[in-house]
Parts: sequence; structure tokens; C-alpha cells
Amino acid sequence: QVQLVESGGGAVQAGDSLRLSCAASGRAYSTYSMAMGWFRQAPGKEREFVGVCDYQGRTKYGDSLKGRFAVARDNAKNMVYLQMNSLKPEDTAVYYCAAANSWETIAVAQSADYWGQGTQVTVSS
Repeated sequence: QVQLVESGGGAVQAGDSLRLSCAASGRAYSTYSMAMGWFRQAPGKEREFVGVCDYQGRTKYGDSLKGRFAVARDNAKNMVYLQMNSLKPEDTAVYYCAAANSWETIAVAQSADYWGQGTQVTVSS
């Protein structure tokens, strides 16, 4: 089993930056080689793929987010981060950390094997 705990959400102004963190716990080998990433869900909308990073640093982003958002991970600390820049009110959502045993689960199927509880990000204009 893998547990994911997000932190760093909050209320910001449009144009601000925010960094979310996700701590993964479980047996070391179960997280090191996993793909880890982020999804978000705004009120009344479907879950949206944000970005994913594998253990070698390969990344993929949702089409509308590339350039403003960046996913990075620290394998030694079992952490994955989401750096969000130039935030807009439409970025308001609950952001979920996700992990999967295969890259394709997150990057292609846009799903995950494990989910965090989510952290709220609110961007005001």
C-alpha cells in the first residue's frame, strides 16, 4: 500500500505562485519507481489531469497547463511537488496527488492506483 498526503494548498490572488507538496509513504521500493502526479477537480467539473513525473524525471502535462505548472519529485524523500505559477481564478480546485505502478496509468489513462485526500487551492481575482 502507498499513502499520499498533500500539503501547501490555500487561498491566493490571481498571478501568484503556489507550490503543493505530496509525501508518499509505504515500502521504499513501492514508491521509488512509481509514476507520481497531480489531478484537480473544480466544483461541478470532472477530474482533470494536471501532470505526472516518473522516477527518472520524465514529465507530461495537461494540454492547458503546460508552461504554467511544473511537476518535480525528490526520490530520496519520496516527495512530489506541483509548482503553479501565474495562477488564475479558473485554477481554483481541489488538487489531488496520485501515484501509479505504471507511467501509462497516469499519463495515458489519466487515472491512478493511489490517491491522496486532496488539498484546496482557491484563486481570487
